[in-house]
Amino acid sequence: MKKKIVNKCVGILLLLLGFTSCTDDLERFPTNAITNEVQFSSIDGYKQALVSAYIQFSGANNFFYRYYWELQEVTTDEIVNTWGDHQETTLDWSSDHDQSAEVYESGLFLITLCNNFIIESEPSLVASRGLSESEQTKISVFVSEVRFIRAYAYWMMMDLFGNPTFATEDTLASGSIPGQIKSVDLFNFLVSELKEIEGSLIDAKSNEYGRADKAAAWSLLARLYLNAEVYSGTAHYTEAIEYSKKVIDAGYSLESNHAWLMLGDNKQNTNEFIYTFNYDNAHVTTWGGTNSYALGASGVPASINGMSSSWNLYRVTPSIPALFPSNEPSIDKRAVFWTENDETNRTLEINALSNSKNGYSIYKYRNVNRDGSSIPQENTFNNLSDIDYPVFRLAEMYLVYAEAVLRGGTGGNTSTALNYINKIRGRAYDNNPNSLLGNIALEELNLDFIIDVRGRELMWEGFRRTDLIRYNRLTTGDYLWAWKGGVQKGAAVDSKFNLFPIPASDILSNPNLTQNPGY
Repeated sequence: MKKKIVNKCVGILLLLLGFTSCTDDLERFPTNAITNEVQFSSIDGYKQALVSAYIQFSGANNFFYRYYWELQEVTTDEIVNTWGDHQETTLDWSSDHDQSAEVYESGLFLITLCNNFIIESEPSLVASRGLSESEQTKISVFVSEVRFIRAYAYWMMMDLFGNPTFATEDTLASGSIPGQIKSVDLFNFLVSELKEIEGSLIDAKSNEYGRADKAAAWSLLARLYLNAEVYSGTAHYTEAIEYSKKVIDAGYSLESNHAWLMLGDNKQNTNEFIYTFNYDNAHVTTWGGTNSYALGASGVPASINGMSSSWNLYRVTPSIPALFPSNEPSIDKRAVFWTENDETNRTLEINALSNSKNGYSIYKYRNVNRDGSSIPQENTFNNLSDIDYPVFRLAEMYLVYAEAVLRGGTGGNTSTALNYINKIRGRAYDNNPNSLLGNIALEELNLDFIIDVRGRELMWEGFRRTDLIRYNRLTTGDYLWAWKGGVQKGAAVDSKFNLFPIPASDILSNPNLTQNPGY
């Protein structure tokens, strides 16, 4: 990790940031100018530090997850970005790529926060501070949650960069310069870490909303195992079935109406949501959360998005509407494409990357209640989101199970996989997971169908780049979309773009790092 990042981390650890949270029990505000010794002298102090780690994704760092989300989407057929120089849209960036560098450094900062929390939670140290046995037990649970947060951050780093900087609490305690870890070794570390904390996390569906539990750890393991061949060179589809099934069997169920998933009152969706980033317009001020997905959708008016007029930032390529039976939701209710502009119809085709009227948009994220009523804005900006972001939800676990079965994993079967897919389609076609409307037959269930249904179900939820890499379609000529490779009809690009570069500034300042191939 470069020197300025270490200094930034140490400084903020000694002077913890003010923060807020969307849940009542987590609405704690630490005072300014407090040292670690003071911060970690009480159970409230530990919980404040726990929240400080959690909200790095959603609130404290304005653009960390938004930039990650854009790297996952703008590099694919799911989003064309109106602003900027279009490096991500055309898959043509260098080792000086600013946006991925911001995600890299923000990820390392969060990992350092987590490492510091682990150091300050060493059992004998906690006991020496005079905390009661029950408080010490709570802190041990907090530690498991922080290790989950660290694991999730490292998964992001591995998925984007392959071989990132690697530091644990031991690295931070020793003050040594962090080294670099290979993707296969980081994959093995994450699997071991998640399995080790599994037993000490709170049971599935039992923790405070927005905090990790056993099901969150199982979900991340299922996602890791589904992509294991990319990360480690060895397939683990049997394990993907095992851990997706653990989540499925934990008592979750699909929300009946797909449109309700991304509304301002989606805190009600605890039947499907496994782990969330929480937003509340009165308490979380950020331009990097779900308000950017709602407001960024090109052309969508305030009457639809529930906040203010569109930023005219995001559109989709023609390949995405082509996944659906129509460009509007009369058949498949997930086809929420915005085809209108204020005065003129927008075009399906994208003739110019900077023309916000070229390309349909979507109105999946809407800051309104289920009944269509508006949500009062209790902030000075009058356009902040209440839409919680489901990091893991049951539908993804159904899709993991089905794909892992089709890829040869054992412990599952195709009839169960088909049932899960048809539940997803029943909801999409009839607002009823048990509906037969939209059902497919077993002979229609194959891997090509799975990636298409993932494109429909998980559209604009931050999956597409990872999915296309797993299917060997991101950089190759096997699948083309508008402006891939800088060509309107699409073209293959160098395989180096399956990974982002280690930031050039980090390479120069840390002698332990080497650059990813091709940069």
